[in-house]
Amino acid sequence: MTGRFTDKVAFVTGGSRGIGRGIVEQFAEEGAKVAIIDVNEEVLSQATHELREKGYEVFSKVANVVDAEQVEKAMEEAHNAFGSIDILVNNAGVIRDNMLFKMTDDDWQTVMDVHLKGSFNAARAAQKYMVKKQYGRIINISSTSALGNRGQANYATAKAGLQGLTKTLAIELGKYGITANAVAPGFIETEMTKNTANRIGISFEELIQASVAKIPVARSGKPSDIANAVAFFADEKSSFVSGQVIYVAGGPKN
Repeated sequence: MTGRFTDKVAFVTGGSRGIGRGIVEQFAEEGAKVAIIDVNEEVLSQATHELREKGYEVFSKVANVVDAEQVEKAMEEAHNAFGSIDILVNNAGVIRDNMLFKMTDDDWQTVMDVHLKGSFNAARAAQKYMVKKQYGRIINISSTSALGNRGQANYATAKAGLQGLTKTLAIELGKYGITANAVAPGFIETEMTKNTANRIGISFEELIQASVAKIPVARSGKPSDIANAVAFFADEKSSFVSGQVIYVAGGPKN
């Protein structure tokens, strides 16, 4: 198989379903070997099986991004299996939505740990291999919520922080042939947005309709829309694009 990412290895956190799965499939379709870590063993096993059935080369391991040791071990095993770590996508995420006065310490800390500490752990682990090779692409999955969103004080803060991390990685790692960028999705149809519908007490279809009404292109987003933007940043030809945040939301975000 030849494609844009032939001979490249992409490491995707939380890559078993939703946006992460879309990203993994895009890379695999374009020739990359893919490594996936996830905390959910059942969905990881299913995703791995389905991807291998399509003929893709996949390494997968149950690992929690919050645990630096688990991340480093998974990264090392993926590197040993495939010989390289060229692309890192920090996609693993959780939501613990609530209004500020109802938000618990655990709601706050869990979201901070997975999005921020998790991305820090993975970026720190990956850069060792990338610096040695003098090549790398780091893509962090942020969100339009980084601009502020009702009921998401924790998530908005974490996603805004991720953009700061992205820009700092771009500054520090640029001289080693490594770029760092972020993709900030708007409303995307995933398990996570289904959970949001359940939380606010409406059907998923109603949530989609309400969201589409505010989107200039008049449709909701799919994981493939985010995967397309990630692939642009991951492309070898995108070497002069670094420290950027692209909002993939069907319209402008200020």
